[in-house]
Amino acid sequence: MVKKNVDLQGAGVLVTGAAGFIGSALCARLLSEYPGIRVTGIDNMNDYYDVAIKEERLSRLSSDPHFTFIRGDIADKELVTRAFAQCKPDVVVNLAAQAGVRYSITHPDSYIRSNLIGFYNILEACRHSYDGAGADGAQGPAAGMPAADKGGTADCAQSSAAGYAGVRHLVYASSSSVYGSNAKIPYSTDDKVDHPVSLYAATKKSDELMAHAYAKLYNIPSTGLRFFTVYGAAGRPDMAYFGFTNRLRAGEKIRIFNFGHCKRDFTYIDDIVEGVVRVMQGAPERQSGADGLPIAPYRIYNIGNGHPVDLLDFVDILQQELVAADVLPQDYDFEAHKELVPMQPGDVPVTYADTTALEQDFGYRPRTDLRTGLRAFAVWYKKFYCEG
Repeated sequence: MVKKNVDLQGAGVLVTGAAGFIGSALCARLLSEYPGIRVTGIDNMNDYYDVAIKEERLSRLSSDPHFTFIRGDIADKELVTRAFAQCKPDVVVNLAAQAGVRYSITHPDSYIRSNLIGFYNILEACRHSYDGAGADGAQGPAAGMPAADKGGTADCAQSSAAGYAGVRHLVYASSSSVYGSNAKIPYSTDDKVDHPVSLYAATKKSDELMAHAYAKLYNIPSTGLRFFTVYGAAGRPDMAYFGFTNRLRAGEKIRIFNFGHCKRDFTYIDDIVEGVVRVMQGAPERQSGADGLPIAPYRIYNIGNGHPVDLLDFVDILQQELVAADVLPQDYDFEAHKELVPMQPGDVPVTYADTTALEQDFGYRPRTDLRTGLRAFAVWYKKFYCEG
């Protein structure tokens, strides 16, 4: 088991992508569970999908006095630098990214800006968090820092007390997409991932490489997490289960790729957050090699359910739960609204997580079954879209 060496109680935590699906759920969990924690969230609130969902997620955090929100883009290096200088985080969780495999085919610039330049800015800020740590205990907002949407700057200021030693752990989101069309399943973090089939996957693999280089060069304890098909309430509308629901409700056909023979390792949002929280508390230990230089304090883990589900079975469960939640009528003709189509560029036939390393190091593996997770989504969807 990995040593628990980061105490989140009273810690300063910076979460990028805080209005996103995983980011908002993580912030809520941290604020509810760890007394005295100071959580600062950054998000640019872009319109890649319905901003109303992002606003709804943020509304769940806004009443907590220990949460501060900064509206901004991590591709803005000056903003990131000022945010670090002001808040002095003990732990950084980088979840901000341009997501979506198919979108990367038509909008590559967004992926370079957010996933590469943005992540580089985070790495640089982590690196410089060690420079003169604790020396600039300014008690107000840094010059030019945009006003927080709520919570002011007092929470951040508390973390600028003398004794700040820089970022103790950088945790960042990678993706199961890095495995490409790997024929070996389940996917292990020991597998080679040198042949991405989408730009999105290429940027996520690049993030892993950059994080390793910074861990080696600057001794930054870093952990990458390869997420597998995250789903649940208040999720991303570009994901299949959400898009299917929107189209079925509108009376449109849903397109099931690879003629329904794709398999996905669906992982419920609460299971993802549990894994992230556990990993946050176990930073890779710093140590030196025989040459006196740092051995990169760096690890990678899969977080997936470990039970891939055929898309046709997935759609069957989804439709049952949508009917049970009264999102769709009891007599809905699902067969008339299904279309089986070929594989799309950038897609892979199967995703399947080997979570052995996560279990060995943190005693954890996701366990929420698909029906339970889709039921929670259907109930949320009914409330948000049908009753709101």
